[in-house]
Amino acid sequence: MKNQPFMKLKLTLLLIAIGSWAYGQDQGESFTLEECISYGLQNNVNVKNAILDEQIAQARVKETVGIGLPQVSGSVTIQKSPKLQRFFVKYNANSPSNFIPPSAIQQQGIQDKDVVAIQNFLALKSQGVAAMNVDQMIFNGSYIVGLQASNAYKELSYKQANQTSETTVMNISKAFYNVLIAKEQLELVADNLSRLDTLYRNTAAMQQNGFAEQIDVDRLKVNINNLKVNEQAAANSLEVAMYLLKFQMNYPYDAELDLNGSLDDGAVQLIEIPEDGEWDYSSRPDYQVLLANQKLQELNIKNKYAEALPSLGAFATLGMNTQSANVGGIFKTESNFTSSQAYGTDQWYHYSTIGVRLNWNIFTGLQRTYQIQQEKLSLSKIKNSFEMLEKNIDMQIIQSRNNLTNALEALEVQSENLDLASNIYDITKTKYEEGVGSSLEVTDADNSLKQAQTNYYSALYNAIIAQLELKKSLGILYNQQ
Repeated sequence: MKNQPFMKLKLTLLLIAIGSWAYGQDQGESFTLEECISYGLQNNVNVKNAILDEQIAQARVKETVGIGLPQVSGSVTIQKSPKLQRFFVKYNANSPSNFIPPSAIQQQGIQDKDVVAIQNFLALKSQGVAAMNVDQMIFNGSYIVGLQASNAYKELSYKQANQTSETTVMNISKAFYNVLIAKEQLELVADNLSRLDTLYRNTAAMQQNGFAEQIDVDRLKVNINNLKVNEQAAANSLEVAMYLLKFQMNYPYDAELDLNGSLDDGAVQLIEIPEDGEWDYSSRPDYQVLLANQKLQELNIKNKYAEALPSLGAFATLGMNTQSANVGGIFKTESNFTSSQAYGTDQWYHYSTIGVRLNWNIFTGLQRTYQIQQEKLSLSKIKNSFEMLEKNIDMQIIQSRNNLTNALEALEVQSENLDLASNIYDITKTKYEEGVGSSLEVTDADNSLKQAQTNYYSALYNAIIAQLELKKSLGILYNQQ
């Protein structure tokens, strides 16, 4: 019995520890904006596919390198010819080396200069061949250009992955601030509802004591009911905003996600930009992708010229062959041949061939000429795309800068309006409680305050997004991350 208090203390501590652990599990992870972006860059499906494209490009480079290495192949053939092919000769009556027996000549009436089909009595019906072939490229202009093109393709995949990452950073940043705005709006509605509920209760008490009218109570009740509807709508908007952020991050929908940040972290301010036309276009990921495409197209043209050069390669063949009257004889260990020094006694006989091969497409019906012409025209289209993209970047930067300037001005005005609306509400509420104001004035002041709050956070969100758009236009959004 003496240990009973001690056992109760241990049990209590254990329950507290389990409860704290469970609470921590329910809370989920807490993410700052940078952590959300880092998580998204590792788990977003588009980013993961872009990384896979990089790996595919790397494998393609190695595949192209392998074309220049020795190519070794082997083959084994076992075949049987139930009916051997005949060979054809022209009979010459004056030649002593005719293969046609005199009896056949007389029997079939073969005459001089006739073409005769003779059965192949020298070949056997079954044969086996085992061979190994080795080919080695010595020179091929297209292969050299292909190596350069494969590296350029790998570089293109890197640029495209960078562009995908920038888009992911932009989407996550927008979704992150959208959640913060939705949270602030929900908290505002809750604060307004609490404030109005207190005023409603005070007014109801005043009405019971004869210091207020029933219409004042009813008017506040209507506002409270409207705020409750707004509170539910704000909660739904927050839920949708959170789902959108999870989607951009590829975060599990059923897992809790707590954001560690505030709207002040956006640090909305003007960004200094160079004079018109002096910024670096190549800092933009989409411009880098176009540069990589241009390089690939130039290599396509170079490859068409390289195809006109001759190619040189070496080859070697090592093999063994045999023949037999039947298939089973091919696999016998003992020779079927009569021992003879002139012809040999082995069953399988080795043979070998080595050589070099020169290929040269001297004339291709002007096909290559028109192929080069098409590739050059495609390169001209890419160069035109540079001009269009540069003008588009100029427009985006100027437009984004103006949007940010306007957004900051609107934010300043809405911030001042919010302060004024708060002061007006406080003064109106005080006057009403002191009996020198009307409930209608309080209701109007409350509506003006709520509208000022909504306008302020809308202006703040627009300013944050305008700043992100300007950073993206300048090509510094993803690099800063």
